[in-house]
Amino acid sequence: MNYKIFIVFFLFIYSCTTSNIDKSQKKEIIQSEIYSNKGFTLLFNEDLKKKKLINNKIDERSLIVFQKNLKKNTNVKITNLLNNKSILAKVGSKSKYPNFFNSVVSQRIYEELELNESEPYVEIKTVSENSTFLAKKAKMYEEEKQVAEKAPVEGISVNDLSLNKKENKKDQKKNKFNYIIKIADFYYENTAIMMQKRMKDELNLKNSKISKISNTSFRVYFGPFKNLKSLKNAFDDITPLNFENIEIIKL
Repeated sequence: MNYKIFIVFFLFIYSCTTSNIDKSQKKEIIQSEIYSNKGFTLLFNEDLKKKKLINNKIDERSLIVFQKNLKKNTNVKITNLLNNKSILAKVGSKSKYPNFFNSVVSQRIYEELELNESEPYVEIKTVSENSTFLAKKAKMYEEEKQVAEKAPVEGISVNDLSLNKKENKKDQKKNKFNYIIKIADFYYENTAIMMQKRMKDELNLKNSKISKISNTSFRVYFGPFKNLKSLKNAFDDITPLNFENIEIIKL
């Protein structure tokens, strides 16, 4: 009889311990969750506010960014995906801005990341308070420029123009405008097919595709798109889906 009571007591203690572990693990997962989105950013200017395309202001020298899916004061790392320059910034107040863009940035951020006006392609990623990430310098500061300009010239070199032409062609090919719109990645192919059917039935979007990334990842996407206009038009068509994390991926 005593043996049975001991077994019941042991099982009770074990179930409580397991429950506590599960709760702590869930809490840990939530705390360590990272938000990331790739897309085009928008440079803030007063004309956009006057036209009511944006309803809040960013000071041109601030390190503030507008981002619809993140809370105010969230630390983020913004990376120019065309040159890999990064900077740390902080999410500002909630603001309205065109759905096509994944963020709005200040003049300072835009300049320091050396963003391309016709292709301001960035990744927004949350950064935890205890992160050891250090923002890279995005440009030489004026003092550094002055030192460089005053430095003596040790010699003159002549570049091989034919080599430069070859390198330019490689760069142009690498930076060619070629993007897809990623709706989502799914664990099962059947789920991806269901999403494809939903978009066709509810929004009459017939051009979606499914790509097998791995045995456990199936991507639903639109594209590729070879110019900004067609990319924007397609993105606007998809907006009624109300997905929080639709991404624009460069091929």
